[in-house]
Amino acid sequence: MTANFTFQPLATCSQTKARAGIFYTPHGVVETPRFMPVGTLANVKTITPDQLKQTGAQMVLSNTYHLHLQPGERIVAGGGGLHKFMGWDGPMLTDSGGFQVFSLSEMRKITEEGVTFRSPHDGQIINLTPEKSIEIQNTLGADVIMAFDECPPYPATRSEVEAATARTYRWLERCINFHQRPDQALFGIVQGGVHLDLRAKAAEELKKLDLPGYAIGGVSVGEPPELIAQIVKATAPLLPYNKPRYLMGVGTYREMAIAIAAGVDLFDCVIPTRWARHGTAMVQGERWNLKNAKFRDDFQPLDETCPCYTCQNFSRAYLSHLVRSQEILAYTLLTIHNITELVRFTQKIRQAIINDTFASEFASWLDWSTADQVVM
Repeated sequence: MTANFTFQPLATCSQTKARAGIFYTPHGVVETPRFMPVGTLANVKTITPDQLKQTGAQMVLSNTYHLHLQPGERIVAGGGGLHKFMGWDGPMLTDSGGFQVFSLSEMRKITEEGVTFRSPHDGQIINLTPEKSIEIQNTLGADVIMAFDECPPYPATRSEVEAATARTYRWLERCINFHQRPDQALFGIVQGGVHLDLRAKAAEELKKLDLPGYAIGGVSVGEPPELIAQIVKATAPLLPYNKPRYLMGVGTYREMAIAIAAGVDLFDCVIPTRWARHGTAMVQGERWNLKNAKFRDDFQPLDETCPCYTCQNFSRAYLSHLVRSQEILAYTLLTIHNITELVRFTQKIRQAIINDTFASEFASWLDWSTADQVVM
């Protein structure tokens, strides 16, 4: 059902499990490893699709749960499908809605059939099942769609995680049976919480299904970063070498570098847009709070090596002024820069893998003993 989707590894790192590759989709190629910006409601907040393309982004993520609630998948389909509706002609991925539903906590009820919850928009009772999630995603029309899974919280008991992981597999089988569109690749999701043996078992079971791609889910839900790294290092190498590997919800320099060293190809995270809306820039992996007085009369660009529109045209002082004035332009300019920053980071790693210099060139980002810095 996925003849249009192939993953071609091009180069590997001799000292790690990192690889550079190409993921082919009906809407174009994705050069991996690659950071994917999040466009939750069929838009990446505060910027246009053309501005997004200028950041170097190749693949964008949208959210099944939120689009189902507003405007509804039928509206999106009536607008020509997700690509045309939002004006993005490159590859797209939709998540299953599972994480958002399970984050509702007391507002939802989980059964073997699916999840029942009350819409935060109008109070309507909604039943989201594996079949319904796939139906919504088939209607939206993204290139890659995700299986509906149960994301256990952190912390959780081992028995709770075991139950969620087993249900995730049963739900995946239902997703596969219901999936209808050959122009969409259905990815499975490895759950298992912090238990490496459960992760290994889940990965082995998913491999047998020969899916077009695989994701590592259930991280970034409250665990310390070191534990996330342990999970990823143990899980990623277990997934098929000739299929793309996607780590969900991760997007800092260090997290991505460590995951890439384990063999991960794709990442998504709301960090670049969320930080931008809080007046924060990411500069070579550091967080800069532009409300800091030191930036008020600093007329350098954020990063003189950065080719983005923001760095090529505006100073730190101007950006600080916009942030302090709560001007919308501040969020646009910072989003452009922050996304460019993360995409460039993965592009640089890709080239280093091809040159076989990744382990040495990015050694500082592969070590958790050096904390990420914040300029307050």
